[in-house]
Amino acid sequence: MWVILTSMAGDLANTQDLVEAKEVKNDVILMKDGSMRQVIMVGGTNFALKSEEEQNSLTNAYQNFLNGLNFSIQIIIHSRKINIAPYLEKLEARRAQESSPLLQDQIYEYKEYVRAFVADNPIMNKTFFVVIPFYPINMSLPTASGILASLPFLNKKPKTPQENKAGDELFVESFQQLSQRTEQVASGLASMGLEPKILKTEELIELLYNFYNPEKVEKDNIDSIEEKNG
Repeated sequence: MWVILTSMAGDLANTQDLVEAKEVKNDVILMKDGSMRQVIMVGGTNFALKSEEEQNSLTNAYQNFLNGLNFSIQIIIHSRKINIAPYLEKLEARRAQESSPLLQDQIYEYKEYVRAFVADNPIMNKTFFVVIPFYPINMSLPTASGILASLPFLNKKPKTPQENKAGDELFVESFQQLSQRTEQVASGLASMGLEPKILKTEELIELLYNFYNPEKVEKDNIDSIEEKNG
């Protein structure tokens, strides 16, 4: 990531100028440097509960999967504290509906037990992602002037219709090659008994928002992705 530091206050428009992702289009994350990314969410497996034979088989399959790739990938393990507030609210609503004083007390005691337990023992959720990058062949190495020109808060010369057309054609060609890589990765993960899911545009936007706003977004958003995908 290229970051230009300056002592002049106000030169950086906002924190978005330091985010490498430019936009999400057609299930692809477009980066400011012109490269592209697709993301696969992968369902985990409990390796420790498998037999030694199953563990060895899975390890060999994973090794063969990596050796079969002729491009780089990025594996991300995203850990997030589970938000139990909605669950506690449901318990309180259920308590308010209950007519029996005994059951009301039991629900209250259980709710307080859960609240205290999670306060002392935070429950973490892990989500696994594989990021597949693609760099168009005609991408040039970044130069100082190129970096400056790519920054969104600097004035840039409008593109001509010919440049826009060439950009669209490059996107289609690059998207096809990236999709082939993504399908290869998804197929390799599925062959190991894992459950890959190629994230769509809406899911990618939600995922990026989660990453860049950890203090605002809780586990509910990732749950919504998993529920939508069945």
